Amino acid sequence: MIPARVSRWFAPAPDSGVADDLRRGKSPWADSVHLLWSLWIFVTPLFDGGVHGYTRMWLACTLVSYPVFLLLFARIQLAPWRTTHFYAWAMAALCFVLLRWYPSGLSYYVYACVMLSHCRMSFRARLIQLLLVNATFVALASWVGYPAALLVVMPVSALGISAIVMVESVYKEKDAALRLSQDEIRRLATLAERERIGRDLHDLLGHTLSLVTLKSELARKLALADPPRAQREMEEVERVSRHALAEVRAAVTGMRRSDLAAELSSARLMLEASNIALDAEVPVSLELPPEIEASLALVLREAVTNIHRHARATTAHVAFSREAERFHMRISDNGRGGLAAHGNGISGMRERVRALGGTLSIASPARRGTTLDVEVPLCTASKPAAANARPVPALADQGSAA
Repeated sequence: MIPARVSRWFAPAPDSGVADDLRRGKSPWADSVHLLWSLWIFVTPLFDGGVHGYTRMWLACTLVSYPVFLLLFARIQLAPWRTTHFYAWAMAALCFVLLRWYPSGLSYYVYACVMLSHCRMSFRARLIQLLLVNATFVALASWVGYPAALLVVMPVSALGISAIVMVESVYKEKDAALRLSQDEIRRLATLAERERIGRDLHDLLGHTLSLVTLKSELARKLALADPPRAQREMEEVERVSRHALAEVRAAVTGMRRSDLAAELSSARLMLEASNIALDAEVPVSLELPPEIEASLALVLREAVTNIHRHARATTAHVAFSREAERFHMRISDNGRGGLAAHGNGISGMRERVRALGGTLSIASPARRGTTLDVEVPLCTASKPAAANARPVPALADQGSAA
């Protein structure tokens, strides 16, 4: 019975700090690093070698109070957010009870203020509780006989640390909200793309498959009565099917093809997740041939992936320019540099650019960032596509099927 109660006591609540860390992939022990500040409990007697030094009273108070403090600290991490302020007040009470005999307990008071700043409540409620804790400390410490300087330094320090913690908590909540909004944007974009694909396939194949079904039924009925006409109907079915297959292939190619604007949006989300600021803007009047833009989008994707994984950068830049019949794309970062020019990713980018008749150059000095310059011709790249284009066979007059 007792082990079961203990295990429930130390099980993290769904809305606790430990559960939040686990959801974000952090270690449940990550916040335990803050316990290093509790070393002040063992250092404080060094500054008072008289009555309140390392005495038997100090040892007894430490042996009794420090395990209680550790338990309260653990409960603040494991308990639901709505109850954590009770444990913070318990830390403050631990300090106040021992205030006359145990100056090291002032660390419990500082911890209480910081933990109150972590609690999930309104700013006004947190501020009121912080002021109450500090007012209680000043009243009790002055009654016990603590120096006046300490009555000023301790509340100012505790309130200052608490203010920093509250600001960090606000920014942490905003970052979490931003991540949620980005996930929602990705989900909605995926849903919209699925709906678009569904509509396109319905518009593309619905009429064609109905026509194939109708003509197949007609050919089956005419197979014995009028074999020549049945053969013509089956030839018509074959032509319609080939035309539908060509349209499906063209549609799938368009779905797989990416453009620079969409790739930049994905790059911005990826780099912002790595705390890398992206400075980029797509000119409105690019008007690139589809095959060129698709290849350049893949080059951009590979370059941004390299920055995300290897560059250790804080900023990245993407710039586009067009001069006469040549297009130029520059991708740079302020990372560690030293990029190998013969890696698999670089080789793949070179092959894509070479297939367009262009050039790719890399400048990557050590500790000075990396710059990729891509330059492709626009006039020659569109000729092969035009030469390889084949006319799509026209549908036969559908009125004969009636």
